[in-house]
Amino acid sequence: MSGSEGSSGHSAGDPPPPAAVKKKDKAKVSRTSLILWHAHQNDPAAVRKLLEEDRSLVQARDYDNRTPLHVASLHGWIEVAKCLIEYGADVNAQDRWKNTPLADAEGARKHNMIELLKSYGGLSYGQNGSHFEPRPVPPPLSNKCDWEIDPQELDFTNSHLIGKGSFGEIVKACWRGTPVAVKRILPSLSDDKLVIQDFRHEVNLLVKLRHPNIVQFLGAVTEKKPLMLITEYLRGGDLHQCLKGKGALSPATAVNFALDMARGMAYLHNEPNVIIHRDLKPRNVLLVNSNADHLKVGDFGLSKLIRVQNSHDIYKMTGETGSYRYMAPEVFKHRKYDKKVDVFSFAMILYEMLEGEPPLSNLEAYEAAKYVAEGHRPIFKSKGYTPELKELTENCWAADMNKRPSFLDILKRLEKIKETIQPDHHWHIFT
Repeated sequence: MSGSEGSSGHSAGDPPPPAAVKKKDKAKVSRTSLILWHAHQNDPAAVRKLLEEDRSLVQARDYDNRTPLHVASLHGWIEVAKCLIEYGADVNAQDRWKNTPLADAEGARKHNMIELLKSYGGLSYGQNGSHFEPRPVPPPLSNKCDWEIDPQELDFTNSHLIGKGSFGEIVKACWRGTPVAVKRILPSLSDDKLVIQDFRHEVNLLVKLRHPNIVQFLGAVTEKKPLMLITEYLRGGDLHQCLKGKGALSPATAVNFALDMARGMAYLHNEPNVIIHRDLKPRNVLLVNSNADHLKVGDFGLSKLIRVQNSHDIYKMTGETGSYRYMAPEVFKHRKYDKKVDVFSFAMILYEMLEGEPPLSNLEAYEAAKYVAEGHRPIFKSKGYTPELKELTENCWAADMNKRPSFLDILKRLEKIKETIQPDHHWHIFT
């Protein structure tokens, strides 16, 4: 054994000691970040110097699997890109999101870079590129495996139409042996970007909601067409049908229904994430069963989730959203509005439950909304209106939205009113 071999402690054939490997790896990591940094800083000379020392750095990757060419392409640094391509950069390398450098350049509208990459055979793939359009709708949430439903699990053999919406229909179907309500996007609209956006928005909202007075979301079909949203099926139908069939409700039933609605709405309006329903009307309030003893609020197609610093923030949202007959005047007039629009709609529904007919039923829906926006309100005719109920309704439809009570206040007042009203089987003796 020669002296030199003895002093180093290992022969050329042996692997280097762990410390040396670590040091080498560390050097490699720092040079990886260096080349990415120089590419980011638009320093072609520094990039070239690093590549002269170690050609393999041209394939360096960061945590998101992005190469120096991705970085240069996004910023439009032509000289850096040319240098990287000269040293053999893969023009079609894909990052964590499957984006190629060309997709990044297209996303950032760097036209010279787009031409350069195309001249070297660059293709556009991934979320930003021109090939992105025909891909299926990306799932709304990362952990969607919990609720993505395979459409083959839905049985439509005995299905029937429950309702029609603005961009689809709602049918009763069967899922794993259970009756469910399925909101199906019309095939003709399945490629409409705005419809898809609204659909995903509704799914995103529903996934987060858990409350006994809110229709329960069960799952969605987002990976195949038609897009579908699956919720629990409520046998009692909607409040609109119920009132059409029965006419005015007894004060006791009306107050119980109002309590259920207010509980659901108080939950939606709670900070930090306020959900404004924006289309509260009898058709969107569902009865749990045919005995009609409980209600749930449904159809969140127009709802807006707002992250608020405090609940008095006011939002400029699209005017004339929702159904005219139950619409708050500030929405009709395209003014700024907040969650109190739902309180106004609630007052109109309370009125309808006690009167047995829609508010301002002598007018067309649009005319009714216009009449209300001019400061008029429906007239109380029913004997079922106690002074407290009348006062509550008037407070809820106040022209100044700041004077309308919150749903938490409404709940307290309804609880008190409930104590003063005789239960159903006695009430008709007194009228």
